[in-house]
Amino acid sequence: MHGHVSEVEFLGGVSTFLGGYYLAMAVINAIAAMYLWTGGRSRKLFELPGGTPFTTATLWLLVCVFFTIISPIAFTGNPEWMKLVTFPQFVRDALDFVMGPKTYTVGSLVILGGMYYFRRFFVIPEIAWGGLNLACIFMGYSITDPDFAAIVTKPDNVPIVGLIFLLGYFTWLGAYRAQINDDRRRQGLGPIEAEDNEKVLVWPDLVYTELICMIAVTAVMLAWAILLQAPLEEPASSVKTPNPSKAPWYFLGLQEMLVYYDPWMAGVVLPSMVVAGLMAIPFLDFNKAGNGYYTIDERPFAYITFQFGFLVLWVTLIVMGTFLRGPNWNFFGIYETWDAHKVEALNNVDLSEYFWVQGLGMARPKAPNGSSTIINLMFISYRELPGIVLTVLYLGALPPAMVLYSKFFRNMFVRMGFMRYMVMTNLLLFMALLPIKMVLRWTINLKYFIAIPEYLTNF
Repeated sequence: MHGHVSEVEFLGGVSTFLGGYYLAMAVINAIAAMYLWTGGRSRKLFELPGGTPFTTATLWLLVCVFFTIISPIAFTGNPEWMKLVTFPQFVRDALDFVMGPKTYTVGSLVILGGMYYFRRFFVIPEIAWGGLNLACIFMGYSITDPDFAAIVTKPDNVPIVGLIFLLGYFTWLGAYRAQINDDRRRQGLGPIEAEDNEKVLVWPDLVYTELICMIAVTAVMLAWAILLQAPLEEPASSVKTPNPSKAPWYFLGLQEMLVYYDPWMAGVVLPSMVVAGLMAIPFLDFNKAGNGYYTIDERPFAYITFQFGFLVLWVTLIVMGTFLRGPNWNFFGIYETWDAHKVEALNNVDLSEYFWVQGLGMARPKAPNGSSTIINLMFISYRELPGIVLTVLYLGALPPAMVLYSKFFRNMFVRMGFMRYMVMTNLLLFMALLPIKMVLRWTINLKYFIAIPEYLTNF
């Protein structure tokens, strides 16, 4: 359980923060409206009756008014009034219902894929600013739920919330500048970075700027340390293990992978492949476009691969491990109480059991008692033959098939050669294997493709 305080006590505790939060959002939108209006950057969206233009400055001014109205409501902390600035219970229940592990895994891929495909729309500054406001409204309306608030306001998790917003901003900024450069290239112009190549002296220009940044960061860290309680817990004890017991946030992706892979695979092989893959980039990369400037159209494959590896296979796993994994490492909705007694017994089944027991209706092959090591290995190989064949086809036969049936990979094979192409495609297939295993685990409870517990080898 997250806590046992009453509704009145809880809302009274968050009222000051929420009121100030909405007031700050009102000020930020007022500044945005003033910036657009005074700088002549305001763009007309449509005309009101009477011919009055409705501009982007007007829109953000209305958003400012909205936050200004709900700020005093939040300051009151009155449960009846606070219903106006919180999601109804049926909305929270619906979000918890759809926020299952399958939806989260597949939905992350679909959302990021859609944002890439419609990137020209999402990089529009007005759209991005509107998305930020909606995210802030969602955060504010959700804070009034005690279970949600207990997760996001935990001192360990507050930096992760900030990192999500920073990640969204810098991802948008990179895509925005890339879209500008791609449009300029179609017009026969050079990248925008080439027009801003003025050189400055290290002293005093660079050192002075770094000094100002150091002072600003120090001030922020001091305020952070004063306002936010340090996430210190009692000394570690072997007789009292925290539940849930979580790794530091930067290792939560690895901890989540342990759900789907054997420890040697998730903790040794896959991280080693990540490091090896990063080292292999200069060897694999034959497209020299995009050096020193942002672009997507000139490097779509590299851009998609990076965003898939970073956002899908790392960031979304960190978010899952931080906010959605509760006691006993069970999956909880964002508004669901973390009940330590919740039991989700998954009957995880290996592929060989699906094939022999459920498919053919017979027991899995097993060597007779007292058999030699060679005979045992032969029976184990025969037992795990479906998984071995599937793995060999996936890693060995799929890359050539991609060359035969895909013009894109055929051109890539011609430019890269056999060795570079096979290294690159196998790295990609290992990347794709994680979401595949996640979906299979949550849909058909598949545990391992190849399960050899006799030798502590599972895949």
